Amino acid sequence: MGVLGRACGAALALVLTGFAARAADREATIDAGAGAQLHGALRVPDGWTGGPAVLMVPGSGAPDRDGNTAAAGFFGNNLKLLADGLEAAGVASLRIDKRCIAESALACPGEEKLTIGLYADDAAAWARFLAAQPKVSCVVLLGHSEGALVVALAAAKVKTCGVVSVSGVGRNLADVIEEQVRNAGAPTTVQAKIHEIDGELRAGRPVKDAPPALAGLFRPSVQPFVISEYAVDPAAAFAAFKGPALIVQGSTDLQVSVDDARRLAAARPGAKLVVVEGANHVLKSAPLDRAANLATYRDVGLPLAPGVLDPIVAFVKAEAKPAA
Repeated sequence: MGVLGRACGAALALVLTGFAARAADREATIDAGAGAQLHGALRVPDGWTGGPAVLMVPGSGAPDRDGNTAAAGFFGNNLKLLADGLEAAGVASLRIDKRCIAESALACPGEEKLTIGLYADDAAAWARFLAAQPKVSCVVLLGHSEGALVVALAAAKVKTCGVVSVSGVGRNLADVIEEQVRNAGAPTTVQAKIHEIDGELRAGRPVKDAPPALAGLFRPSVQPFVISEYAVDPAAAFAAFKGPALIVQGSTDLQVSVDDARRLAAARPGAKLVVVEGANHVLKSAPLDRAANLATYRDVGLPLAPGVLDPIVAFVKAEAKPAA
């Protein structure tokens, strides 16, 4: 899991500036302040008569609205495939480009000004936008990976009828990163240095001497975002939402464990936990073998793993009810 965040503290006015055709999607925008806009893709099934709609928030790093990270060569299309499946089931959805990413690239104040809370502000603004669309009865917040934490925080800011955590962590991000580094076989000296830096960042103290080799995680400009996320307990954030909640976790996820999902479920009595056997972090069928698993991140032709979509559709249609 990466740690790059894209958000800013400008007040967000809800403004629909028109739609442009993009396959079955309609381009949507909201004002991000300072003359910039955030962009998303609104998907409304043909003949839709109304009901809950799903807001999808991407994970960490630089994934676009479809879940793809071009700079890393990741083209799994996982969020677009979720939208396709929801559409086929008669459910409307909205996928978003984060600040500084893809169509939202111009809404970028610089990563040194970003925090996880500002990401949550963006998600809340998109939720209000979606709730205002014709025939939308309520909004379900769905977050993938780091997006699961974002929507849990956003749920405290807006009216929503359900929260869905997909591949979401249940521990502090520092612990998750250190585990990922160990599992990737990093030298013990690197592991020790990351642990040392994490200790400082957890205490809210920026680190000036992070090695260049660790710039992807700890460059000075990203440390404010990292510090903000390290200060949040994902399980507590998830537990704070008292409405319907669903946790979807793949059994072959190399980035987030089934234990993370169980921590979320334990923190939030009443949440439904679904473990999808054979599904990895990007929701594709994959073995535990690291090379074969990561290869699915680059295979645009792979469908979602069986068992990923059905519980989400069932939750939206049957379990998610408008909050009082």
